[in-house]
Amino acid sequence: MYYYIDGTVVELLSGAAVLDCSGVGYELNVSLNTMSQLKLGERAKLYVSESVKEDAFDLYGFCTKSEKHAFQLLIGVSGVGPKAALSILSSSTPENLATAILSGDEKALTVAPGIGKKIAQRVIYELKDKIAKEANAALPFIPSAVKGSGPDTDKLADAAAALGVLGYSTSEISAALNGVDISSLNTEGVIKAALRNMMK
Repeated sequence: MYYYIDGTVVELLSGAAVLDCSGVGYELNVSLNTMSQLKLGERAKLYVSESVKEDAFDLYGFCTKSEKHAFQLLIGVSGVGPKAALSILSSSTPENLATAILSGDEKALTVAPGIGKKIAQRVIYELKDKIAKEANAALPFIPSAVKGSGPDTDKLADAAAALGVLGYSTSEISAALNGVDISSLNTEGVIKAALRNMMK
């Protein structure tokens, strides 16, 4: 199993990139978001998800672990294959996808080519509960100084859930939310502040 592939970008195709690693060329299917980060002749490191079938062995590459994690969540939804997952991630960042799922925003998903209302509803239905469970698991470990009451608790739960979608662990979520002024920010602002803390 591949975790990541680190090599020189030698070709950019329609929906795919080829990385040369010590004379071996790996073709990886990529989202438009990842494609926009790649430049011919420059080195790139893509996190890899594999799809193995009887007649095919496909590789999917992502610039960030959070995009890879979102892809793996999406293909776990019944009726959502790798192509549909890439379409969604080409039209939305992992952060916006998490927010759309938590808020039940079908329109944010149906802007992706080939994604109709039924698939959007299924993604929200199947992933919202899973995300909520991850958030509830993280909440007891979040420092008491961060916790609020009422709407603040809801914002905190939603932010923790979104960070869980992005692939962050309970301890990483706890550390990232520590010191964030929950009361003065909306949910999206809390998520962005937490992500900034992770970059420090």
